[in-house]
Amino acid sequence: MKFFLKKTLVNIFVVFIIVSFTFLLMFLIPGDPVDFILKDGVSLEDKNLLRKEMGLDKPLLEQYAHFLWDLLYLDLGKSVHTGESVAGTIARQFPFTFFLSLLSLFMAFIWGLPVGVLSAHPSFKKFEKIFDLFPLVFFSVPVFVSAPLLIWFFAGKLAWFPVSGAGSFSYLFLPALSLALPLGAVLMKITKASILEVLSSDFVRTAKSKGLSTSKIYFHHVLKNALIPIITVLGLQMGALLTGTVIVETIFDRPGIGSLLYSSIVSRDYPLIQGLILFIALIYIFINRWTDWLYTFFNPFMESS
Repeated sequence: MKFFLKKTLVNIFVVFIIVSFTFLLMFLIPGDPVDFILKDGVSLEDKNLLRKEMGLDKPLLEQYAHFLWDLLYLDLGKSVHTGESVAGTIARQFPFTFFLSLLSLFMAFIWGLPVGVLSAHPSFKKFEKIFDLFPLVFFSVPVFVSAPLLIWFFAGKLAWFPVSGAGSFSYLFLPALSLALPLGAVLMKITKASILEVLSSDFVRTAKSKGLSTSKIYFHHVLKNALIPIITVLGLQMGALLTGTVIVETIFDRPGIGSLLYSSIVSRDYPLIQGLILFIALIYIFINRWTDWLYTFFNPFMESS
């Protein structure tokens, strides 16, 4: 309980810092935000009108208080260019990124974890160099290189999957695969390192001295104790997937949080940028909190620390 209370207080402080930074974002950029939003040739009257609509004509502290008050009602303002609610726009785009991230994590899990488990097993020691090629290749190639290659092969040469857009599972496969390859490589590497560390522990040597078979020790005792670092990676990578799909969603011309952030930066839609940064930060905090809970589930002793 003490562990969770301490984490909750830290998260509240972090949220306060993020909210404050999000508010100040518009003022940290040199120049007048209205000049960045509106194109050249706009009359002074139109600029003053936009400044009044955005509340920029009021004192800074009053703007900050108004910003916090609106957040209590989940009001993130309106998009400068579309006039739509920022919260509504994010809510409409988020499911596309969520399902893409979920599929990517699943695909990374089904290849990264088994290969990592096998590469650390003593019976497969002679294949160690071959297994080590997987993380070296898949993690070294950036997404903006692997994604076009996947499009060229699976969509161009084989014509199995569509290149862009959103719809059925076929539209998700290539974007998810391009994210799952480097993630699976990281998962494989962490799984192998974690298992090898547990294999060298005292309780494994004790189990061997009792005559237990290598496979029984490996699959019944070692794997559970090697889960904590793996959970850490999964938690952090899930946050990265949910909020770091800018490149993939742009390449595959998919809707989602990533492509929305990119378009809002290009169009200098500051209310939308503010809302997205705040949403992304809160997603990270939520996933880290969820990861902490998984820690205590697999390692109950951690709660008392």
